[in-house]
Amino acid sequence: MVVLNRIYTKTGDAGQTRLASGAPVSKTDPRVAAYGAVDELNAVIGVARLHSGQNDRIDAMLGRIQNELFDLGADLATPLDPPPKWEALRILDGQVERLEQEIDWMNESLKALDSFILPGGSALSAHLHLARTVCRRAERGAVRLMEAGEAVTPAAVRYLNRLSDHLFVAARRANANGADDVKWVPGATR
Repeated sequence: MVVLNRIYTKTGDAGQTRLASGAPVSKTDPRVAAYGAVDELNAVIGVARLHSGQNDRIDAMLGRIQNELFDLGADLATPLDPPPKWEALRILDGQVERLEQEIDWMNESLKALDSFILPGGSALSAHLHLARTVCRRAERGAVRLMEAGEAVTPAAVRYLNRLSDHLFVAARRANANGADDVKWVPGATR
């Protein structure tokens, strides 16, 4: 377990931080940007949960996802090479599969889409759409990290990709199973 006795250390005052391995890097390092976006996503989901109301199952899923996002942040903060001297916390395929099962369950009661959806409807739905966009940014950050030549756990990228789908379907579910979705009307304001 993590123990934090001091919140400020002053070690980052010059723009540097340390990865889980202890290696010093710039705060603008692609790895820091990737797990920073995951941290932001976790905060946005926390705000969404404030609006979950009677959506107990969605709230429970989001609570579990918040915990998994800390796991994902730890995964991204721990380089694969060189291998750490401890058993690093990594996202597993089973976590991706659980997201897929939940997407399938939520999608069962939704009508097929006949338009793109605008963020809105209920407060929960709007916040879940915001979380989805932050999730996509976190995913781009993880991919950017890979493109920079850094090894990333493949399940971590799949998790972010699937999570954005999960958040989209949950947003529709939070809109009275899609009945209150705000549909895009192409060219409506020309």
